Amino acid sequence: MSHSHPPHLALIACSDVDVAEPATSALNEALTGILKQQQLRAVFQPILDLRGRAYLGFEGLIRGPEGSLLESPAQLFAAAQEADQLLELERACRETIFKAFATLQLPGRLFVNSSPTALRDPSFRNGATMDLLRGLGLTPSRIVIEVTENQQIDDFPALRDALLHYRGLGYRIAIDDLGEGFSNLRMWSELRPEFVKIDRHFVHGIADDPLKFQLVRSMHDIAETSGAFIIAEGIEREADFTTIRDLGIACGQGYFIARPAATPPTQPEKAALSALSAGQIMVFPNASAGSGMATARNLLQYIAPISPLAPNDKVYERFEADPEIQVLPVVDDGGTPVGLINRHNLIDRFARPFRRELYGKKPCTMFMDPAPLVVDHQLPVQEVSRMVSRASSHYLQDGFVITENGRYAGVGSGQALMALITELQISAARYANPLTQLPGNVPLNEHTDRLLESLSAGGASFATCYFDIDNFKPFNDAYGYRRGDDVIQLLGRLLVGVADNRRDFVGHVGGDDFVILFQSDDWEERCAKALRYFDEQILTLVEPEDLQRGGFAGEDRKGRPVFNPLPSLSIGAVRVLPGQFHTHHEISAVCASAKKQAKKQPGSSLFIERRRPMQQPSPQEGVSSDDEVLSAV
Repeated sequence: MSHSHPPHLALIACSDVDVAEPATSALNEALTGILKQQQLRAVFQPILDLRGRAYLGFEGLIRGPEGSLLESPAQLFAAAQEADQLLELERACRETIFKAFATLQLPGRLFVNSSPTALRDPSFRNGATMDLLRGLGLTPSRIVIEVTENQQIDDFPALRDALLHYRGLGYRIAIDDLGEGFSNLRMWSELRPEFVKIDRHFVHGIADDPLKFQLVRSMHDIAETSGAFIIAEGIEREADFTTIRDLGIACGQGYFIARPAATPPTQPEKAALSALSAGQIMVFPNASAGSGMATARNLLQYIAPISPLAPNDKVYERFEADPEIQVLPVVDDGGTPVGLINRHNLIDRFARPFRRELYGKKPCTMFMDPAPLVVDHQLPVQEVSRMVSRASSHYLQDGFVITENGRYAGVGSGQALMALITELQISAARYANPLTQLPGNVPLNEHTDRLLESLSAGGASFATCYFDIDNFKPFNDAYGYRRGDDVIQLLGRLLVGVADNRRDFVGHVGGDDFVILFQSDDWEERCAKALRYFDEQILTLVEPEDLQRGGFAGEDRKGRPVFNPLPSLSIGAVRVLPGQFHTHHEISAVCASAKKQAKKQPGSSLFIERRRPMQQPSPQEGVSSDDEVLSAV
């Protein structure tokens, strides 16, 4: 169900009902009158097939009489729940929607919501609904039943059997509001629906939210594996619509496409069609390192715990039986961890004369650490690492206890923690530069390939611009690496500022090298701004005496004193047109050549490579009349 419109719905007492105010006797009377006099109103919201650029169908929604106490679907279903008339209301909704859909002769499929309880309604299964559809000239093959999980489902086999009955009649099945209910993913696995509707929470703001983006992309991958079609609900912004389009999701629904209406449009409206036809692709939100998703659960190793009442002999036997166990968690009957016993500590104590005879029968709590480090399974590994580093040194050796809802879940070792942190740092360096947090080589190459794929399919051309700081190494040597880092961060902020975050992808490939993949038509003006801004802002990082001299003293590779000009910015640019390039490697090579040409110019400059790849000059050749050089003022 799409929450772009007020809470509904056609055939379900949705979760909004649970928080609605209890219906009064007046509302009960109003509900009875509405049902008897058939005063329900149907409205329809289109569902757009993004690939076919036409409406796949319409979702049938319900409203009470206009201006009445029960016009709101939330109030309507709250009153029905209070009066124990939910099935009667759902049945009336179903008939109202079917009749209105047939009367309007709307094309495509009709999506109607049903609670699991309504699916067992005798009037739905005894042929009455089939007779109604037949009389209206509709076939079950045009009807999609949206199963909404408004209450916990305990009997999946029964629900699966019910849906098997409807499938046998020709109906199609959809899961509504994926991500909102009690066990949506299990529903997907058990029911194998033809359509899956992603809850609007995950769709609204997806263009800007890396986590939502990754979650929806994962849902899309599952759909591809299971053969289901994804419908993204609650699309209200063009940026979200374009992101959904570029993810390859099949269908969309929401205010940006069309609002619910008693007489909905049968053809997509201009805004949606324009967004579909736009040749430019969205810059996906940057999930940078991806390490934020790693938690203590990634470190969890389950070791069967021992009771606080167990004797030390029992602990010794456990260690002897399994040489791999380095620690043994002590957990009480309620599942609460109370201590941790270190293997070497216990064995060392028992190795002393008569210690085992004296203490073997004593409770194991005698030799345990009564205050182990305890972390929740959802705690990010970075936070776990900080806790371990700040605690006593023995925690790194002993490890820590991992809990879930306060109950013992397993243990984690300091060695495993350090290995994971190192792995995440290596991975992070490939996906995001640690200094600027801008995307690194991997996402940059992926976005270039997306642009090339879009270009080959008729999309818009783009420009690739390589940014490099002149005289950076001498400046770094003279001023120190901290000031050098300041220059790199300055350039990173500057480039983010001149780029359009929706159209232009800013990447940091390492050191003082940056790349922008421009889809903005005015990319040359933006590059000119970057040159001007850099020349202005670099002055704030130069000492006054060097500013007066127009440069700074340094040494060449042979140790001889030299005078270096102040850092400047060189940009090598190439316009990528259809048929010119096939891989990001080819573009990178041409950009690197263009950057070398820019660096030959004094001061900050932009060199635009206008020749085709096969016409590239050798390093000894100069600038041709086809190329363009722009120097900063």
